[in-house]
Amino acid sequence: MSDDCLPGRNADLDQRSSGDRPASRTDPVTDPSGGLQRRIGLADAVILGLGSMLGAGVFAAFGPAAHAAGAGVVVGLAIAAMIAYCNAMSSAQLAAVYPESGGTYVYGRRRLGTFWGFVAGWGFVAGKTASCAAMSLTAGAYAWPQHPRPVAVAAAVLLTAVNYFGISKTARLTRILVMLTLLALALVVVACLAGGTAQVARLSPFWSGSGLDAVHRVLQAAALLFFAFAGYARIATLGEEVRDPARTILKAIPTALGIVIAVYVLVGLSALLAVGPDRLADAVDPLAVATGAGSLSGLTPAVRVGGALASLGVLLSLLAGVGRTALAMARERDLPGWLAVIHPRYAVPHRAELLLGGIVVAVVIVSDVRGAIGFSSFAILIYYAIANASAFTLDGPQRRWLRPLSLLGGIGCLVLALTLPAVSILTCLAILAVGITIRTVHRS
Repeated sequence: MSDDCLPGRNADLDQRSSGDRPASRTDPVTDPSGGLQRRIGLADAVILGLGSMLGAGVFAAFGPAAHAAGAGVVVGLAIAAMIAYCNAMSSAQLAAVYPESGGTYVYGRRRLGTFWGFVAGWGFVAGKTASCAAMSLTAGAYAWPQHPRPVAVAAAVLLTAVNYFGISKTARLTRILVMLTLLALALVVVACLAGGTAQVARLSPFWSGSGLDAVHRVLQAAALLFFAFAGYARIATLGEEVRDPARTILKAIPTALGIVIAVYVLVGLSALLAVGPDRLADAVDPLAVATGAGSLSGLTPAVRVGGALASLGVLLSLLAGVGRTALAMARERDLPGWLAVIHPRYAVPHRAELLLGGIVVAVVIVSDVRGAIGFSSFAILIYYAIANASAFTLDGPQRRWLRPLSLLGGIGCLVLALTLPAVSILTCLAILAVGITIRTVHRS
């Protein structure tokens, strides 16, 4: 084993992920050496986290999860939320210690060695690129169900342009999208519970399958629903752009996650009571189907607009987060160095943003929502397993929570990852292998 992979090789990495300069020595608002600018406060950090999560699960992941576990999707949601909480706490304390762009890519390099940092970064870029495609396709499915792909391509192109022109504009637009999303979800709950079709009996049978098969189905539903919770990584990947990161990130991540858990439980239960798991499983636009089932079906067009806008909000945040991770990886020569260039006027990694937008458009043309969600879930679960392992190594004042929380999160991520469909697992492992091969050749 190369010493690059050993936890002991951390000291020489301490200054590298930020362009060979310590983050603590940069100006709190503007970095004159050419780095990103610290413009984001607590409110915007929470909003960006909400924008990354709200929409992904409620408008897309409940269908595949209901297909896996039936009404047991409720248990899967609870398991996914528990693992997400563990991951969020690990990510929050790591981001407070290392307030730089890159998220677990940086944490893995610092705590575990460069190889594991690369695996995390490559997994994040690959998985979140698939997430971008899934969100583009979801926006298309809600906006124009008969022809979703043209809408998806247009969404990817438009929001790549928005990210190109700067993070402050991203935060403002995301705030608007989050408010509209919450309004749409409130309409869903009202339509489902007051439309005359809600029945507790729709939650029975509670288990799909029996014995170990039932457990596997519930865990697979949790793994698919985890796709909906992974947006809090968006806050951590912006560590280099957050004001007072040690305080802001530690508050923003659990706050955003707590709000999202409450919303998901309320909306998910309402949809299940209104139409049952079978109809959700068959729908590419499950909340529109649930809303249209009762006497308040007139609210369905508003829900479709909300679903499209929610997906656009997630897409907007994801594009920025992936671009920042690509920036950090390019700084370390794990990706081509030309991706590390920051625009002199808009202060964004514009080359990484443009390349990402082009790849998302290509994936949208050839993929579907369910395949993209499965692939993304596996890649991001591996990413968070590395985050938990990194947090487990923290000592002294760096550690804010007990190690068992990180241990539970790491084991939980690996277990959920292995329950996903075989095609998702094998495809993601193949892409990870390609990335490792390219890195080895590039650095040799």
